[in-house]
Amino acid sequence: MTRQEIKDKLVEIMVVAMPEAEETLKASTEASNLHTDLGFNSVGMLFIVIAIEEFFSIRFENVNFGDFNTVSDVIDYIEKAQAQA
Repeated sequence: MTRQEIKDKLVEIMVVAMPEAEETLKASTEASNLHTDLGFNSVGMLFIVIAIEEFFSIRFENVNFGDFNTVSDVIDYIEKAQAQA
């Protein structure tokens, strides 16, 4: 998958997790902060992690929610995990 395809799918996942913020999420950039810009709390992040693991067939190992500050951080992790698969 391309970086843009990963971002597009990530946005879809985030909208499912937080439908009330759909417009904000769809307008997000790679620089958008998951917590301060997009409003995700730990429960929302857990939902996103589970959905990403299922969709991308990867596992989040040895990471904390705090390791991901921006949309770009999540995309980087997915790209790295897919390259190792």
